[in-house]
Amino acid sequence: MMTSSDSRLTILLPQYKTLELTKLCLRMIRKNLDLKNVRVIVIDNDSGDASLEYLRTVPWITLIERKAIPGEKPPEAHTRALDMALEITDTEFVMSMHTDTFFLDAGALNLLLNPFEDPQVAGTGSWKLEYISPLKQFGKGMENLVRNYIKAPLTGKAPGSIAQEHKEHWFLRSHCAVYRTKLLKDMNLSFGDGETAGKAMHRKLENAGYKMLFIPSENLMKHMIHLDHATMILNPETGGRKTTKPAARRQLQKALNKMHYREILDSPMEDC
Repeated sequence: MMTSSDSRLTILLPQYKTLELTKLCLRMIRKNLDLKNVRVIVIDNDSGDASLEYLRTVPWITLIERKAIPGEKPPEAHTRALDMALEITDTEFVMSMHTDTFFLDAGALNLLLNPFEDPQVAGTGSWKLEYISPLKQFGKGMENLVRNYIKAPLTGKAPGSIAQEHKEHWFLRSHCAVYRTKLLKDMNLSFGDGETAGKAMHRKLENAGYKMLFIPSENLMKHMIHLDHATMILNPETGGRKTTKPAARRQLQKALNKMHYREILDSPMEDC
């Protein structure tokens, strides 16, 4: 197990009953990142299944076996897991990730860490990090044009104001967000604070005068990918409403195939 003194960045990775997804995520980290500079803390949210047994065999991660709180909802478990790991993080930077976020190469870390050369930058990451087909992008663009420049003036709003209002609700999402660790601790911030993971923290850092930078998805996705709802394919028993559509299933399967995920999962890999 690597100690925090050896590394610059700590990745926080909550997981719950997603054996193949978690294994794929960790193998992509092992394959593509320099573990001399990166520490990985995996927080198991009381899975009690084969995924936890697997994690106990991975020597290069720090594993936290968190016990569930009776009655807590999945989002609460997620934020509490991140906060539990944050408490033992002492590297310069800390990154929250999901098990359906995968590093394709190390270039993503350069994009995420380079902006911190500016001392006023407190966080970098993504709002959305997922593939959107060109047709869907076009349709969304046309919809936004109508809403902002036709409907908005008809309701007395300034042209473009709806888009600005929407953007003001953006925050660095926990599937890909990097922060200055010391700053979070000095300001006594947490991922929870009663909201979606990272939302309140983002606002408090902005209100304190710090910069929170969104890295363009088209740039990040050259180096990493977030397959939202990929759990449905690798762990179909936990699939949800959004992943039951055949089109969504095909899109996710295509992305996984492009990563050669089956080959990565089935091939022998030392310590993983």
